[in-house]
Amino acid sequence: MITRQSTTGSTAGTTPARHPAGDPPALRIPAHAPVAHVERGGLVEGVHHGSVVVLAADGSVDFQLGDIEAAFYPRSALKPLQAVGLLRAGLPPLDDEALALTAASHSGEERHLATARRILHTARLTEDDLRNVPDLPYGPAQRDDWLGRGLGPGRLAQNCSGKHAAMLYTARTRGWPLDTYLDAGHPLQRELATTVEEFTGQGIARTTVDGCGAPLFSVSLHGLTRAVARLATAAPDTPEGRVAHAMRKHPEMVSGTDRDVARLVRALPGLLAKDGFEGVQVAALPDGRAVGVKIADGADRARMPVTAAALARCGIDPGLLAPFATAPVLGGGVQVGTLRAAGALATPGPAA
Repeated sequence: MITRQSTTGSTAGTTPARHPAGDPPALRIPAHAPVAHVERGGLVEGVHHGSVVVLAADGSVDFQLGDIEAAFYPRSALKPLQAVGLLRAGLPPLDDEALALTAASHSGEERHLATARRILHTARLTEDDLRNVPDLPYGPAQRDDWLGRGLGPGRLAQNCSGKHAAMLYTARTRGWPLDTYLDAGHPLQRELATTVEEFTGQGIARTTVDGCGAPLFSVSLHGLTRAVARLATAAPDTPEGRVAHAMRKHPEMVSGTDRDVARLVRALPGLLAKDGFEGVQVAALPDGRAVGVKIADGADRARMPVTAAALARCGIDPGLLAPFATAPVLGGGVQVGTLRAAGALATPGPAA
């Protein structure tokens, strides 16, 4: 533990009506703010804009920068909520490694592929039943090895295969159609949308299609961060508590052995964290303190330094965050600058 230092049947492009969970977030171009500078040779060469929210343990907004209320797509940062929704919809009990993979954007390591196969085998299904987009492994080393063996894109290798395997297992358990499990109007996807609305406390502003082919629900950065804080503080015998436990216990299954998110969770025991494409990151502590980050241009290089600065405002020891707080800027193979958080975000947060 770290101490202090319904729109469920929407189709793509539609706008849902008012939902009991609350109004959907505003549909607008987000008013992002500068969050990181790329310094080279003492000169600011580039500026990353984005939005950041830091929640206190009581759920109040302790810090915000940019536009935390505009509708946006969480991308894979939504997967922990989808995993909770799958358990609520009838996903049979899985061991912690398999449940962590259900919420994963995995690197394509053999352990990831073997676990996804195991979920499918238990459901009496095969890789051919998956409907996610075939792809190469996400991890660079795994991708190089894959290509070196003469292998091409595959559904199991794609980074969302754990989520898709669990979706199929749930659909089979409930007797729902398998071929159409990715349709926004499918009973499974309706259940997942309901979970997203409940945990974020707001209706879904848009439903579209994620890169893997699954429905993607838009909420606000504030709503997403609030939802992850709820998972982080959940009782262990609840679906959300089970997902949080699995993700904390097996961060390498949620991402990969050497991925920055896994390293961050190992450095801060008790942290719950998930990244998403297009520069999205959420993280929450066991007492409910939580941060949400969206990098406007989708640059992954700025995601972790900005997240580290946000976590510092939660009172986390800067020494623990130091390995994540900056990224080197290289020239001629040597470091000639640094990418780091900037502006109001770089101002020291509350004392531990």
